[in-house]
Amino acid sequence: MAEFRDRGFHAVRVDDVVRRAGTSHGTFYLYFASKEDLLRTLLHDALHDMRLVADDFPTVTPNAAGRAALHAWVQRFGVAYAAHATVIRILSQAEITGEEIWADSLQLLGWLADAITRGMRAAAARGGPSASDGGGLSRRDELTAIACLMMLERVNYLLSAKVGLPRAEITDRLTAIIYADFQAS
Repeated sequence: MAEFRDRGFHAVRVDDVVRRAGTSHGTFYLYFASKEDLLRTLLHDALHDMRLVADDFPTVTPNAAGRAALHAWVQRFGVAYAAHATVIRILSQAEITGEEIWADSLQLLGWLADAITRGMRAAAARGGPSASDGGGLSRRDELTAIACLMMLERVNYLLSAKVGLPRAEITDRLTAIIYADFQAS
């Protein structure tokens, strides 16, 4: 991952990876067929970790506990994103990763959006702001969940690019915006 981060996907050679890893070409090829195969493995690890975050989305109740749970989740999302920022940035270059990985990443975005929608639904079922419609969510709510996710992803992308944004303040603002969206649902 460090080689991809420092040189970019196209510039990295297997020689660079084995030198940095302090291993041999034989060992590398025992586990990976190519640098593309190594990248696919790193991407699968990133997708797995982000799926765990998605599965842990809280019920966002209309009180301080709900907001605190959401804040903790936004922090976990940021930590997982930061751990895999290099491969996530490469993932945005679809021609590099191939259709299988691109499809997996779109599936992950779906899981994350579904997780946010489930959190909204659970909040509504507990008497939250969406309870007035019988606990069901509208198409607007689903689009709100997708918009929140896209904002969360893009802001973390910028944070991973080291643009100098204060992570704690950004986490607070993201939480406030997403929480407000839950209140408006």
